[in-house]
This record gives sequence, structure tokens and C-alpha cells, in this order.
Amino acid sequence: MFGAFVLTLIVTDTGAFLISPFDHGRVVQTLTVNNGGKWGDWGSAVFCPPGSYAAGYDMKIEPYQGGWVDDTAMNGIKLYCETSEGHLTTTITSGVGPWGNWIGRASCNHPSGSQFYLTAFDLQVEPPQGGFIDDSTANFVQFKCRDKGGEFSSYILAKDPGHGKYGSYGGWSAECVDGTAICGLATKVEGRQHGGDDSALNSVIFYCCK
Repeated sequence: MFGAFVLTLIVTDTGAFLISPFDHGRVVQTLTVNNGGKWGDWGSAVFCPPGSYAAGYDMKIEPYQGGWVDDTAMNGIKLYCETSEGHLTTTITSGVGPWGNWIGRASCNHPSGSQFYLTAFDLQVEPPQGGFIDDSTANFVQFKCRDKGGEFSSYILAKDPGHGKYGSYGGWSAECVDGTAICGLATKVEGRQHGGDDSALNSVIFYCCK
């Protein structure tokens, strides 16, 4: 299980939706990977408004600190929600760590005039280092883009340079089935350790909506 989710519909100031995926009629699939970090707590599942899906993403990343300074690497993931006409409805995040900065949007292209959305993901994670060695856990994420209907083949979307400093990609999640695209996320984030080893974002799950 991935922890408790918000069970009632809440519309935030940005227009994002907080709701249980099990009560959310649009959600038909949950995307996971098996290499996520082990620390932290799952944040609320957050969704694009109805009729919009994730067409791009951003990451909050703390740059390499050097020497014996604690590295947390990736602290947050932001999704850009767009309609089939390409209109931005809102941006959404789940839990976000306190370190680093948002590095800029990477967006799906729209070949042949079709709107493309995020449909699968691959997470770069540094495994537990043991002892007194610094753990950074999740370092980077890349996605696949495809049209919602599945008429065109998917392709890989990765923000430059395409990888973080530590760890490796663990393999692609399943891909959203035809007729669906990523519409929401929940992140697992470790809070401040107050002198201990901070790891920030450890893992993420995404939801596919019809």
C-alpha cells in the first residue's frame, strides 16, 4: 500500500484536484517502478482537472554539494496539465522537499497536430549506501510521450542532461493503455532529518486517466 489518500474532493487555489484514486472515476491505471527509495512518507495523490492530462514536467533538484556535504538531489516533481487543445489548466505537485530549485519544463511535442501526453516513466535512484555514506535516493525522472488515443508510437522525453549524478535508471513502468494518459501523481518524500542524512524525494507513483 502507498499510504493514506485524501478521500474527499478538494479543489485547490491552482485548480488541482486532491482525491482518492479509488473514488476517482477517471483513474484506470497506476504506474509504479520497483527501485524507489525506502525512506519518507507518501503525500496526497493530486490530479489534473477533468479534461486535462500531463503534457510536460519539471523537477526540483538540489545541485551537487561537493565534498562531505549532504546531497538530496531530486526534491520534487511538477506536472503541467493541458487540454486536448493544448491549453494549460494548472500545474500539480504532491510532496516536495525543501532543497534545490525547479530546473525548467520539458514538454511533449505534438507531431501531426496531435496532443501528446506523458504515458510512462523511468526513475533514476541511488540505492542505499550503508554505514555513514550519504544517501541521495531519487536523482532524476524521464518519461514517454504519446497521443492519448495510441495512434502514434511513444518516444522518450528527458530534461537535459537526461540523468542525475548518482544511481541508475531501474527500468520503465508500464505504459498508460490506449485512451488514457498520466493525470496525477503521489510522491514519497523524507522530511528534514535535523543533522541526519537527508534524502528528500525517494519514490513516485503516477495515475492514468481516461
